[in-house]
This record gives sequence, C-alpha cells and structure tokens, in this order.
Amino acid sequence: MISDELRENPVIAALEARDSAALADAVLHAGQLALFVDPEKILDVCRFLKDEKQYTRLSGITAVDWFPMEPRFEVVYLLHSIERRGERLRLKCRVAGDKPGIDSVTSIWRGANWYEREVFDLFGITFRGHPDLTRIMMPDQWEGHPLRKDFPVYGLKYTYKDE
Repeated sequence: MISDELRENPVIAALEARDSAALADAVLHAGQLALFVDPEKILDVCRFLKDEKQYTRLSGITAVDWFPMEPRFEVVYLLHSIERRGERLRLKCRVAGDKPGIDSVTSIWRGANWYEREVFDLFGITFRGHPDLTRIMMPDQWEGHPLRKDFPVYGLKYTYKDE
C-alpha cells in the first residue's frame, strides 16, 4: 500500500492517474524511489516512464531470489532520467518461482538486451519477446542458474576440455 506522502510524488501520481492497478506499492529508501509494478503491466509502465516522464536511460536490470518465499523472484529495473536532473527510479516486479517469466523491455530500451540475457542466464527468468534469449555468461551446456539460492554453494563440476 502506497503511503499518502508518496502519493504526492509526481511520478506516482501520474502512474496512478493512468492506471491505478499498475502499482502495488512504493518505497522511498536512501532518497531513491522504488515502485512495485504489476508484472503484467511492466511494458505499459516502462513505455509511459520513458515517453512521458523522460526516464530515457535504462542503467541496469537485475534480480533477487527470495527463496523459499513466493513469489520467489524480484526483477529490478534501474531507470535514470538525465532530463529530470539525474533522477533515478527503481521498478520491481515480483514473479513466481515455478516458471519465472516477464515481458522483455527491449522494445523500449535496446540496451535491455544484454541485461535481460544476464538475468536469464544467472537466475533462469525468461523474458517473453526477447530477440535472442541465450546464455551470455555461462557455457551453453551449463545446467542450472548459479545465482539462485537453491544452486549448490560448492558449484558443479564442469570441464572445458571438450570445447
């Protein structure tokens, strides 16, 4: 639930006026605003923030594994607006752990391509509509996703001699 104080923020007010169901929550921490967005609405929210609110730069995408909680994963988008005096904004989407997936934002920011591939490779979160969702850090034959909390701490035996 978004506090009355945060509802006065111009970005939150504009998003709620546009689609009141898009935001689940908002938090202000260390001077930076984080918005919890419905994963089904991530494309609309991102397009609006880029086109209408001048968050023209996507500076990163990452994820958090909250295992054993459900929804297990949180996909985090780091936005930057040069036009708004360098203002930064975090978007967070919670996705279920059984077959985690969310729409790709590569149609909005081309730079999302590699960030989404990294999250896919290390966490196993699928980005629907991504132009080339293949491994970027681990070998193609690698089994599993090393940044998941249920990945063995000692790692897996792997040999590069056959490559």
